[in-house]
Amino acid sequence: MAEDKGSRNREAGGSGDVEDLGAGPEGGKIRRGPDSAKSLKYSQEVTPTEDEPEREGRSLATTHHEVIKQWAEERDGVPATVEGTEHGDHLGVLRIDFGGKDDKLRHVSWEEWFDTFDSRKLNFIYQEQRSDGTQSNFFRLENPNREDA
Repeated sequence: MAEDKGSRNREAGGSGDVEDLGAGPEGGKIRRGPDSAKSLKYSQEVTPTEDEPEREGRSLATTHHEVIKQWAEERDGVPATVEGTEHGDHLGVLRIDFGGKDDKLRHVSWEEWFDTFDSRKLNFIYQEQRSDGTQSNFFRLENPNREDA
């Protein structure tokens, strides 16, 4: 059964995870491979949390843990996995839960989420704002070495 969406371990103004997660193993640089998404070619790479999109609606890409966590938490997002997709003790499909009604999502810690994200060598492709300037929750995870990430 999925975790109750109201029982998030969050403190006022942020999550219960108070430590800075840092950049991650590649220093926040995007990973490239033979099956990199075409959209990655046109995305602005973001490494430090201070980087700003060049324009509204611009696709952004990173592997920087703190950038991803900050982006998600600004949208009240919580790291999650899809129940039933696990592989033994390993997390299955990674998601960020923005408080929707998806009962198949199970909340996990940022540490678990990033361990899986890094072991699968994923990229985080996302958008800060839509082209009309409103906040966007769009993101996708991309594995540059597999078409079926």
